[in-house]
Amino acid sequence: MTRRPVGRSPRRGPLPPRSRRTLLFLPGDDPHKAERAATSGADSVVLDLEDGVAADRKDEARRAVVRSLARLDFGISERIVRINPASSGLLSKDLRATLGAPPDAYLIPKVESARDVRETARLTARAPVPLLALIESARGVVHLNEIAASHHRLQALLFGAEDLAGDLGAVRTPRGEEVAWARGAVVTVAAAFGLQAIDTIHPDLSDEEGLRRESLRAARMGYAGKMAIHPKQLPIIAAAFTPGEEEIARARALVEAYEREGRSGKGVFVLEGRMVDRPMVRAAERVLARARAAGRI
Repeated sequence: MTRRPVGRSPRRGPLPPRSRRTLLFLPGDDPHKAERAATSGADSVVLDLEDGVAADRKDEARRAVVRSLARLDFGISERIVRINPASSGLLSKDLRATLGAPPDAYLIPKVESARDVRETARLTARAPVPLLALIESARGVVHLNEIAASHHRLQALLFGAEDLAGDLGAVRTPRGEEVAWARGAVVTVAAAFGLQAIDTIHPDLSDEEGLRRESLRAARMGYAGKMAIHPKQLPIIAAAFTPGEEEIARARALVEAYEREGRSGKGVFVLEGRMVDRPMVRAAERVLARARAAGRI
C-alpha cells in the first residue's frame, strides 16, 4: 500500500499536510506489538528505542525496529522511530542502525535546545526525513522558541507532561493544573512557527472518560493530536481531533461567505447574526485543513 507523502515544514505558514491525530507508542524490542500496531490504524506508529526499552535491550531493540521497518506493512500509518537523546551516548548507534531502513520520521526525546535538533538533523542528512521534538523538561519549555526555529525539517513539538512534572517536582493531577502553563506554551510556540503540537499521553488505560475529556480539551487548545500508549485509546483520541460534519459545514459556510463578501470589498460582515472577521475565518480554514488531513473532505 502506498504511504502518504511527508511534507516539509514551512515557517509561519500552513501546518504540515500529514494528519497526526494519534501517535501510538510501543517498545521497539517487542515485534508482536509492532505487528499489532502496524494494523492499528494510528496516524503514526512510534517504535521506541528510548524509555520503553531496558538498558540491556537496546541492541536487540535496534535490530527489531529495523526488521519491523523492512518487513511490516504499516499501510498509511507514519513509521516514526524515537531515538535516544544525545546526552545518553546512544544517539549515533540508533541512527547508524536505522538510517538504512529508513523510518518516515525521527522523534527526538528530551529536547532542551536547538542543538539537540540540529545534531540529529546533521546525523540524518543522508536520509532527510522529518523530525519531531519531545519537550519534557523545564529547560526545554524555557527554550521553546529556539527549538521551534532550529531546523527546517522539524515538523512538530510534542508535550511530555509526565517527565516535565517530575522535573518540576510537581504532583500530577487529573486536571493537570501543575503543567497547564507549559501545555499552553508548547501549543502557542508551535502555532507561531508553523509546527504541529501533539499533546501528552493519558497514562490511565482504564479511564476512558478522562482520556476523552483531556483529548477534547487539547483539541480546543489547538493541539493537532495526542500520544497514545495502547491501541484501545486510538478511537477516542481520533474522534476528539477529527472535525465533525456540523463543524465542517459551519467552517465551509463561513469561508465561502467571507470569499463572497470579500469580492464586494467587505472585510467584516454579519453571518447568521454574528460578526465575522479575518481571525474567525482563519480558525475556520484550520478546521477545514484538519478535515482534509484526516480524509473527511
